[in-house]
Amino acid sequence: MRALLLGCCLLIVACGSEPQPPLVATDVEITATMPGGKMSAGYLSLRNNSDEAISITRVTSPEFEAVEIHTSFIEDGISKMRRSGELIIAPGNAVTLQRGGMHLMLMRPTGTSNDISLSFYDEKMLLLTVHTSITPRNN
Repeated sequence: MRALLLGCCLLIVACGSEPQPPLVATDVEITATMPGGKMSAGYLSLRNNSDEAISITRVTSPEFEAVEIHTSFIEDGISKMRRSGELIIAPGNAVTLQRGGMHLMLMRPTGTSNDISLSFYDEKMLLLTVHTSITPRNN
């Protein structure tokens, strides 16, 4: 009887939990362009809640002509940046795009809006759209 009661409780808990979206973005920060500049950077964490790897192959924004995934690194004592290919997030894992590492480069703003939309795609479809505001520079 106890086993049956425990099984029923576990079933109720499992059925009552809300499903998580496959891809979730948190801690999104888009920097303001430098005065007269044409580029911003984007930092965020992406969490894969699914049972399969998620491959992000493209990011777009109507507020920028181009968005690319880049990686910063030090080579021979010089800071460099290179465009990355796809961003793969293993099942149940998170990836953080941050200063000094992997990040988004948002190039050539199409206007002056402080409200930004970012859309993340795999090879086939839209995976996630994020809405945020530009973070003012503290220079």
